[in-house]
Amino acid sequence: MDSTGKTATSFYRREVRQQRRRNEANKRKMHSTQPHTKFKTGSPTGPVIILLSELHLCPRYFPLRICEQPLHFSAVEVEMWRSLLRAVTSAPVKSSLIPTTIAATNSQASQLTSSRTFAVKKAKSSGPKAGNKKAQPKSKADAKTKSKQEEVAGSSVDDAVHDLISDERNRRRLLDEDERDKSLDIGPNGRPLFTSAASLSELSRKDACTYMKFSRKKLEMVLPERLPVGMEKEFDESMRDALLVRHSFLDLRDNFRRIVDPPLQSSNVKGLSVQKQIVLDGPVSCGKSIALAMLVHWARDEGWLVLYVPEGRSWTHGGLFYKNPQTGLWDTPVQAANILQDFLKYNESSLMKLPCKIFDPIPLGEGAGVGRMKDADSMSMPEGSTLYDLIQTGITTTHASVGVVVRLREELSLVKDIPVLFAIDQYNSWFTFTEFEEPVTVRSCRPIHAKELATVNAFRSMMHDNMMVGAFSHSTAVGKLRKDLPDVPTNARVIFPRYTLEEAAVVSHYYLRQRLIRREAFSEEGWKKLYFLSNGNGSEMRWLLPFMR
Repeated sequence: MDSTGKTATSFYRREVRQQRRRNEANKRKMHSTQPHTKFKTGSPTGPVIILLSELHLCPRYFPLRICEQPLHFSAVEVEMWRSLLRAVTSAPVKSSLIPTTIAATNSQASQLTSSRTFAVKKAKSSGPKAGNKKAQPKSKADAKTKSKQEEVAGSSVDDAVHDLISDERNRRRLLDEDERDKSLDIGPNGRPLFTSAASLSELSRKDACTYMKFSRKKLEMVLPERLPVGMEKEFDESMRDALLVRHSFLDLRDNFRRIVDPPLQSSNVKGLSVQKQIVLDGPVSCGKSIALAMLVHWARDEGWLVLYVPEGRSWTHGGLFYKNPQTGLWDTPVQAANILQDFLKYNESSLMKLPCKIFDPIPLGEGAGVGRMKDADSMSMPEGSTLYDLIQTGITTTHASVGVVVRLREELSLVKDIPVLFAIDQYNSWFTFTEFEEPVTVRSCRPIHAKELATVNAFRSMMHDNMMVGAFSHSTAVGKLRKDLPDVPTNARVIFPRYTLEEAAVVSHYYLRQRLIRREAFSEEGWKKLYFLSNGNGSEMRWLLPFMR
């Protein structure tokens, strides 16, 4: 390199160093100017200087430009300003989580509150490197502020939950005290709010639009398979194990009662015509599952043999599935074993008395995760076996569980000693596709329809002479089914109604009795508005009535 090149390089480096020095000097100047902005105060002993950093002022509320001119204060004023400013700047930031309380009792000391969190969706970062990375705090102060905000938000939610629990305890205590006051058990038009009938069999048309008290322990004994979700929610939110006796349930019960005992027909019975196969359809939350469970309760109290399926969707979802080459259908051994165990829970004593009438060999399939048997394709039941023995064989032998379920359906159709009822909830899930798929090619699969499952195929059809009730569940539905279903009689579908105005009046007075509504806010005009707003939907009315003002 010649001398001219060296001179140019040294000149460039010198300019760069000078520019760096000027930048550092400007930074030091700005840094020294901001912290040393002072309040100058006069006092008998001399000037008192207060640094902004000493006051811990937040630049958001106290910008530095307000201190451009010296301010003169006395010593007392200085202490006053110092305490005032510290109190303001140390105030906690309000949380964005707003708990909403809902008054639900007529006592000023105790109110039913519910916490609802309103969250605001965060806007996406517009920066080019935002991606999926979380935003990092710019400094330690920002991180501390954020942590304090999260602590305040968490504490507010905890306080709301604590208030909710305490209010529930107070409400339960007040309800226990109300049990002594029988004057509260009065419904609309001075009618009794609760029926005096001791069982579902004793209910008459005069007991319609009243509430019947139950014991949850006894319900779980009569319905060991599972209580409907809507029934459990009703019990929990009303804090009483009671259900409304509806005209639609009495029609359903009397229909099957007249099938078994025709002389019980009376002239004042209206509603459903006598038919052995019924499909309960209707809007969401109109009470189909609860009515089906009450029908099963009544039938078992009468000594019937009832196969109750509270979740028909569980037959088509979950577990293992294999294709049986003998039948061409798909076996689900896990579900089959659960079906047999549930059926045995309540009916064990009755099944011990019923002998098997079919002794053909039961085909064996693949077991749950163990494959097929090498030396046997079928098994036979010994003579003198009962239906209890048949079910125990399916439970203990996983290869025979699906075959036993199919055989059980055939055996139950031959039972004549006692009435037999099939009650299937979520019946519409047996007319759609399952979650199982059959590989077709390396990259494609075919969804398996519910009718291709051996268990569903055995129980789905209503083209027989047995009593059977299927209830649709629109909360688990994947689509609307056609009106004419395969293997179902054309007149089997019955529309189950929502609350009528008379039933809604009783329901409103019942929730008032259970302190879901404040007594001073309750009015006929108010509950009617909510009734028409919810269109008679039971769960929506239960949710809206506490908002009555």
